[in-house]
Amino acid sequence: MKIVFMGTPDYAVATLERLIEKGHEVAAVFAQPDKKVGRKQILTPPPVKVCAMENGIPVFQPETLRDGKAEEVLRGIAPDVIVVVAYGKILPKGILNIARFGCVNGHASLLPKYRGASPIQWCIVCGEEETGVSTMLMDEGMDTGDILKTEKVKIGENETAEELFERLSVISADLMVSTLDALEKGDITPVKQNEQEATYAPIIKKEMALLDFSKTAKEIHNAIRGYYSWPCAYFFLNGKRIKVISASVGNETNKKPGTVFADKNNFAVACKDRFINLLVIQPEGSKVMEAKQFLCGNSNLDGIVIGEENG
Repeated sequence: MKIVFMGTPDYAVATLERLIEKGHEVAAVFAQPDKKVGRKQILTPPPVKVCAMENGIPVFQPETLRDGKAEEVLRGIAPDVIVVVAYGKILPKGILNIARFGCVNGHASLLPKYRGASPIQWCIVCGEEETGVSTMLMDEGMDTGDILKTEKVKIGENETAEELFERLSVISADLMVSTLDALEKGDITPVKQNEQEATYAPIIKKEMALLDFSKTAKEIHNAIRGYYSWPCAYFFLNGKRIKVISASVGNETNKKPGTVFADKNNFAVACKDRFINLLVIQPEGSKVMEAKQFLCGNSNLDGIVIGEENG
């Protein structure tokens, strides 16, 4: 098939690579504009652009899709299908209707659950035990189009969002290839989404990752997994931000939420029902370290209550 691919981050690269491997003609790639990255604000191309350039595929990076210019380019290409994976822009109606098979989106959830920007992180934060990927025919709504195919996966008990990203990117790539094959053969029946079951995954902001120890230890553990590796769950201790890289659910406790238990080998915080054992952390201004390493230089933490250290 003659394809225009729209995508931006690492997650989308696996699908682009798989389409190329399977012999599809990827006539063009659309990606978000290059962005300044890091402390030095170096202008950096998105991963999908890098992949496209390595494969000699023309790349377009419009600031907007609503001025008619992108639509004109796409009509000139005349693709059989437009494949969209984590592109980051809403496609206007004029673009949705250009390709013979329409626009096919690969979304990282079992639609209609977790529509929106951050389905992988949010399903972990919300404590889901399974998720998956869906392919759908795009319409003018936010992930509301008819479903073509889905594939379910179990979420590991300690699996982080970063790990799930890597797994689902490969599964999504395979599902997209099989979806396009079925579309081309006329072997697939789109299914309307059940609006009564729809949920949304909002854009994640840094402040969402601030841990609230009045929640259960399981909820805290889910937040730590779901917000890794960005923005990374955190709390403040003596005015310093402590990022939590990994943790485990500990023993039951009736101590006030936020109370620290610390000895030379253990760093735990009381939650609503149990302790959360902090295993790997990153104190503000320091490198990632094991929690017991942090305790070597902070031996007076036992019994303090986070948020009340100076109270």
